[in-house]
Amino acid sequence: MPSFDVVSEVDMHEVTNALDQANREVATRFDFKGSEACYRLDGSDVTMEAESEFQLKQMLDILQTKLTRRGVDIECLEIHEPEVRGKRAFQRLTLRQGVDKELAKKIVKLIKDGKFKVQAAIQGEKVRVTGKKRDELQRVIAMLREAKVGLPLQFENFRE
Repeated sequence: MPSFDVVSEVDMHEVTNALDQANREVATRFDFKGSEACYRLDGSDVTMEAESEFQLKQMLDILQTKLTRRGVDIECLEIHEPEVRGKRAFQRLTLRQGVDKELAKKIVKLIKDGKFKVQAAIQGEKVRVTGKKRDELQRVIAMLREAKVGLPLQFENFRE
């Protein structure tokens, strides 16, 4: 029976490359000279450090551009409020991965509301969709691509 999995994953290697490029750009830009602004990656958290909140906004724009060029969907970024400590400003960004329970329930509900002849089951951090006809599965994929669920979705393990 044909099936596929709905997942939400971020290529951390591409994120690391984008952060390296962004760090290099910030180090060479004239408006950041001597400010010691930088990006740091810790697991799935990115910390931006600069002298002011204005510089943090510029750094966020640079990072989003670099991530987009590297094929990482910026919808996966959860942007936290900037905080100022002393003469430095910090902002934390979280890279969201995996389909959490609420999002999985929302995806299953979307599929059931679409009256497709498929079954959707939540399996950990992914949703497995099975059906008898390949065309029906492709219609489900098209519908999920159109739906705005707040997280970039990928479809893998398409099996006949």
